Amino acid sequence: MKRAVKKHSLGIRDILRNQRKASKALVERVCAVTKKIFKAGKVFVTTIQKVDIKMLFTAFCYNLY
Repeated sequence: MKRAVKKHSLGIRDILRNQRKASKALVERVCAVTKKIFKAGKVFVTTIQKVDIKMLFTAFCYNLY
């Protein structure tokens, strides 16, 4: 991604390039929602089976959301 600085704005090519890159990142929304809304950024359970169940419920809640 290209960024504009104080006295130099982005050109039309850079704006279109940024839009093309942003349209491909569909997974980022899922990660952001699960971390922010469902507080699933860190898992504080001890076994792999419990983590699997917790993430299963998180995915189910995201699908309902």
